[in-house]
Amino acid sequence: MPERATDASKEVVQPAKTNKTLAAKSAAMKEPAGKKPEPAKTAKGKKTATASTPKAKAPAPRKSVPATTAPKSKTAAAATKPAEAKKTAAPTSPETMAAPASTPSVAPDPTATEPAATEPVMPRATPTGPEAPEATIGTDAAFATEAPPTAVQHTVRNISELRHFFRTNNVPIFFIGATPFNLLGLDRWVRNFSYISYYDSWDGAHPRVFTPVNKPYVEFESGEDINNWLLLNAEVRARMNLNVRPGVRPKVAMVFFNEETERICRELGYDLILPAAELRHRLDSKMVTTKLGNDFGVPSVPNVLSKGSTYAALRADADAASLGKNLVVQTPYGDSGKTTFFISNEAEWDNHCEDIIGDDIKVMRRIKNLPVAVEAVLTRSGTLVGPFLTELAGYSELTPYPGGWCGNEMHPEVLSATQRTRAMELVKAMGDGLSSEGYRGFFEVDVLVDLDTDEVYLGELNPRISGASAITNVTAGAYADVPLFLFHLLEYMDVEFELDIDEITERWEALSGADVWSQMIIKENSDVVQQLTQTPATGQYYLDSSGAMVFNRAALDWHMLQNESEAFFLRIHGPGDYRWHGSDLGVLVTKGRLQVEEGGVSKLNIRAKHFIDCLRAGFDGVPLDEDGLAIFTPGPGVKSQW
Repeated sequence: MPERATDASKEVVQPAKTNKTLAAKSAAMKEPAGKKPEPAKTAKGKKTATASTPKAKAPAPRKSVPATTAPKSKTAAAATKPAEAKKTAAPTSPETMAAPASTPSVAPDPTATEPAATEPVMPRATPTGPEAPEATIGTDAAFATEAPPTAVQHTVRNISELRHFFRTNNVPIFFIGATPFNLLGLDRWVRNFSYISYYDSWDGAHPRVFTPVNKPYVEFESGEDINNWLLLNAEVRARMNLNVRPGVRPKVAMVFFNEETERICRELGYDLILPAAELRHRLDSKMVTTKLGNDFGVPSVPNVLSKGSTYAALRADADAASLGKNLVVQTPYGDSGKTTFFISNEAEWDNHCEDIIGDDIKVMRRIKNLPVAVEAVLTRSGTLVGPFLTELAGYSELTPYPGGWCGNEMHPEVLSATQRTRAMELVKAMGDGLSSEGYRGFFEVDVLVDLDTDEVYLGELNPRISGASAITNVTAGAYADVPLFLFHLLEYMDVEFELDIDEITERWEALSGADVWSQMIIKENSDVVQQLTQTPATGQYYLDSSGAMVFNRAALDWHMLQNESEAFFLRIHGPGDYRWHGSDLGVLVTKGRLQVEEGGVSKLNIRAKHFIDCLRAGFDGVPLDEDGLAIFTPGPGVKSQW
């Protein structure tokens, strides 16, 4: 394991042109009055990417500050909601913009104006101006018609038939989560694909994202809690059952779910198109993953499985397995690096022993490695392997958690040809082995390449949709054929198919170096506790001739980015929400690189740091007073939707 190891899984609405820019400078953080709160102990759970939030009853917000709700999360990426209040009204849309079908319309006040004194550093991502909405009708499935009622479904045998099947799909498919980040943009390929989201990053301007208006105060303990709450919400149920034909069962996908989610879906008549929760929870364990990998011929970094007790016992187990002095210790379920511990001496053991003692542990030799993420789909025709991505992990500019996952990069030099061949064999073997466990569908594998020996190891299995999907879905291979996730959907749709999975994988491997994409998850890395008064808007940005980061236009996703001077920012917490140590602020996606290699070590490049400084400068808020701080308990800053 490396010194900076990772525990990661993993139609444009165009407003009027603006010259608003966000200066590249550090945001001034106002420290809250009174004693700083101690962060709550991190919940043990599995990694994969969103927003975490405070758990305790929220303080009453100041009258001048709009308040909102915020749930509490589980593992780029969900949250506990501190307060209930109305948000300030967003700027009204032009008459040329139709109200999104998924959001209740409210008659705009034509006389309403935004006071200049409260104008944000960057404009809100609500469409304004005379330009008509831009839509790529020729390619986006959202604008396609359904298949004729008399059409007879036959066996899907090639990519052309697969594309036609989803472009004419008449079965409602919903992705449910705290944010729509993981599968955002998939509606370009799949007709009748929509998002049910707790956070509305577009303030009602995204036509395929639905967020309930009525969100009373609830303390969420996990991403599963948020998704179950959304499923039970009356507004959500009405939206999901809207215009559903008799006999048709809506399909539901999500990152996190449990047995209660399965029960709710059965009662409401939804098909949860994911492997069983019990199976997925078992496979989530790092101990189980290691044992299964050994059974499937997929080796891990040299390790020993043990029980956390004392430092002496740890050293005895490590010495017996010849693991060396520098060790990496992991507990079964962990998130964003928070249950991965680097131990070389007894003092380091003492720092972490409370999180280790009594748990099953995996003790590994610490190696200098390149962590690589790859998504795959286990289908009845075989295991299809997607592109390989490097990871951003442990950067203090992005996350307060050492070793914590904070993004991905895809570029031609991710792996050498030999490494890619070995890694692909490893992932396919893992997928084929999972079929014997009854698993099917989407999964993600973390691969570790030993930079000293060139060995390729299994790092971790994430049996779920991952944060890497955001990049996987915009590759040249995805646009030449279809996004990887469509093969997961195909596995759970009522259609027969016979596809040459090996041929598709080989073709995608040949196209793997054609694109460069990167993403980074930006968390609050200071001890500030504030209620936000202004945030950067969701939408498309660019770096102008002076180097300033400029808000260009509102956008529904990042698929329209053309070059590395452009970026898409997905806001998570907006005005009225709270930020604290470890909370998720947003996600930036761009076509350029965000890392540079120096002496064999990856570092954030100058361009990445510039983006981070610009975006952080766009967040501002007011500190909680002493009474508010006394009852404020921040939730664990863990990713759950990325």
